[in-house]
Amino acid sequence: MRTQKVHSPDYIFLAAVMVLLVFGLASLISASSVISFKDYGDSYYKVKQQILHGILPGIFLFFLFFKIGYERIKKFIPFLMVASIFSLVLVLIPGIGLSHGSARSWLGFQGLSFQPAEMMKLVFILYLALWFGKRNEKEIKDFYSGFLPFLVLLGVVVGLIILQPDLGTAIITVMIGLVIYFLAGAKKVHLALIGLVGVLFIFIFLQIAPDYQKNRLTSFLNPQYDTQGIGYHINQAFLAIGSGEMWGVGFGKSSQKFLYLPEVVGDSIFAIMAEEMGFVVCFLFLALISFIVFRGFQIAKNSPNMFTYLTVVGIIGWFAIQGIVNIAAMVGLMPLTGVTLPLVSYGGSSMMVFLAAFGIILNISKYTK
Repeated sequence: MRTQKVHSPDYIFLAAVMVLLVFGLASLISASSVISFKDYGDSYYKVKQQILHGILPGIFLFFLFFKIGYERIKKFIPFLMVASIFSLVLVLIPGIGLSHGSARSWLGFQGLSFQPAEMMKLVFILYLALWFGKRNEKEIKDFYSGFLPFLVLLGVVVGLIILQPDLGTAIITVMIGLVIYFLAGAKKVHLALIGLVGVLFIFIFLQIAPDYQKNRLTSFLNPQYDTQGIGYHINQAFLAIGSGEMWGVGFGKSSQKFLYLPEVVGDSIFAIMAEEMGFVVCFLFLALISFIVFRGFQIAKNSPNMFTYLTVVGIIGWFAIQGIVNIAAMVGLMPLTGVTLPLVSYGGSSMMVFLAAFGIILNISKYTK
């Protein structure tokens, strides 16, 4: 298909993303106040860090990728892929990679840190979209020219992430890859084969996984087991969400953020949101996420070529999958994974990369049919 003439971008999609960004920042202001004051003597410390190291550079990347034509972006994708893989290798080198808890997932310089796995998720989407976009249906369905190269690339990327170890990000990356591979025209038997390999890998991983990874599965299967030990996190999340009822206890009035619920600014922020603002606001929040996903798929549906279609679907799929995984873990439908809630949770790397990704979607929306 030929590229269409440039027209106005999808301002409705932009407005929805900006509303989510503002709502996320407001949620972080409340959720982070206690832990920020405890650790730094400033109730707004983490909010300031999120703005300085996440939102501001993210908005810069958003407009940069919005302004650059997607054809020019395509030229840099192979370089970005090599750089991303190299950065994942650097993370694993003692003295270079930085640790947080039990995971070595960050690179640091002059007091600043960055999580390469977050960048890899976007670059992986772009690379797969470029790679599949250059191949015809027969090549994609072929075992040697389609399935095997995809499986090797997926194995390299996911393997490096698992070595950190970061199982949550690895799962998200696999799901993103499978969505793109399926929509590019993969054979069902090849997808089934990947599924069997995945099941085998999970079985092996659980035999050698660190105790905290096994404990997450145990607490998911039986939340009431050891509520003061391995089941503490999920039970405190349940308590927070249940306390919110229909209308919440009031903005800023959470009791769980007073050092009861772990990771209140990270993967547990939805529980604080539910406690303070209740079911109604959470429902509207989920409706906003659903609208962004719907609008994104409309852009993908009308995109000018296979590269743009797979890029938009990949990014929107990533956004939706990560949001679902985060929220499902908080309500006990999935094991705790540690992944952030997009544009809401604290984390500069995640914020920057998601905003850059949405800038690419808005860019592509200028070329839709």
